[in-house]
Amino acid sequence: MRSVDAATLYTSREMLYRRLTPSLKCREVCVLGLLLRWIVGAITLFVIAYFVPGFHIRDWVSALLAVLVIGLLNATLGLLLKILTFPLSIVTLGLFLLVINAFVLMLASRLVPGFHVDTFGSAFVGAVILALVHMLLGMGTKSERRAQR
Repeated sequence: MRSVDAATLYTSREMLYRRLTPSLKCREVCVLGLLLRWIVGAITLFVIAYFVPGFHIRDWVSALLAVLVIGLLNATLGLLLKILTFPLSIVTLGLFLLVINAFVLMLASRLVPGFHVDTFGSAFVGAVILALVHMLLGMGTKSERRAQR
């Protein structure tokens, strides 16, 4: 039978721990990516408010809060609606998902002071622009993740 000393056991346990937990650098990159998405979302809302009639944002705090509420609503209510309307999304080739996102924007405008969307048409245009920006941002972060590997 082979004997194992304490130093070897500690080293193998440390190596296992490093494999099972992500490095601090990865956590920092994830937090920075989340902050980047949050700020880009707020800037996008300002751009939408500038170009789309019926879309209003009072200040930066309202924009940041609106992005946060939109994200939370998309993660909860939006997810539930997307699951329930999955057959309709298939029939419309995914375009109904933009209607759900417009509904989430309308709901967020009711919840966040300083953020207001007048009509469903304005919310729909805003949902299309937000979807395009998030798609482009997602493509950029995926290519960065591939480069890190």
